[in-house]
Parts: sequence; structure tokens; C-alpha cells
Amino acid sequence: MSLLAALALGGALLAGCSSEGASTNCGLDQCTVTFDRGVQGNASILGVNAKFVQADANTVTLEVAGEQISLSTGGQAVDVGGLLVSLSSITDNEVSVQIARNPG
Repeated sequence: MSLLAALALGGALLAGCSSEGASTNCGLDQCTVTFDRGVQGNASILGVNAKFVQADANTVTLEVAGEQISLSTGGQAVDVGGLLVSLSSITDNEVSVQIARNPG
């Protein structure tokens, strides 16, 4: 196994990413979570659970660390559970969000 592959695998394991009805791409301090629309997808990332609740054309509702939040296209990141959560994209089939540790 190459050094880069080992580091990538180690980063995913350290970040503790797992999901159902979603895909995750995690590093040590940040994850991109892509939820499938039409299912109640969830992911366990960076020590918290993130769950897709609903979406329309411009707004997504998620439950992160037990708190329900709304994210808008082009909106600010929301601080919840020590993490910054922001909306990356919404399509007819999926919703992609960035979840990162809050450095502050």
C-alpha cells in the first residue's frame, strides 16, 4: 500500500465516518457528506450524527448533533455542536454539505 493510500485510509478511520443513505468523504477535520434526496439518510462524522430531514430548491434542513438547522444556498455556515456546517449544493437527486471542526 502506498504512503498516500495509507494516510487517506488512516484519516478516514480517525475521522470515524460512517453513513446510511449518504456518502462521506472525510479528512481529519472536515467531511463532505452527500445525502440522497428522498430517503432519511444519516451519517456519523467527526463524533456527531448528521441526518437529512428535508430540502426544497434553495434550503436544506438537517439534524446535526441533536439540533435541527436550516442551510441556504450561498448562506453562512452554521455553528452547531462545535462544528461548522455549510451547504455545498442541492440537486434533484442529492444534497451535499461540508461539516468541519470549528477552529475557534
